[in-house]
Amino acid sequence: MATAVTKAQIKDDKKRKRSCKELKQVPPDTGVTQAGGVMNLFLNDIFEHIASEAPRLAHYNKRSTITSEVQTAVRLLLPGELAEHAVSKGHQTVTKYTSSK
Repeated sequence: MATAVTKAQIKDDKKRKRSCKELKQVPPDTGVTQAGGVMNLFLNDIFEHIASEAPRLAHYNKRSTITSEVQTAVRLLLPGELAEHAVSKGHQTVTKYTSSK
């Protein structure tokens, strides 16, 4: 089963690299609307990957909730510093939400 996860991670890594290359290739005169559309597609894709990876991790770990698995999925799917920033902002947002209730 470990080889299947490894192959999926390699495939996801290739998709991330391709998306980053595409974002860097957006010409400066393209405009905010098209660049915003590209970013929207990118974010939707990342969200779908996280949403599908977290329940898979919960199943592997025999847990009924995906609370900590979302954080693990983010760390698996996003590269280095971007993952750390996403986890930090996610933690801040959850803390702010729970304190406002």
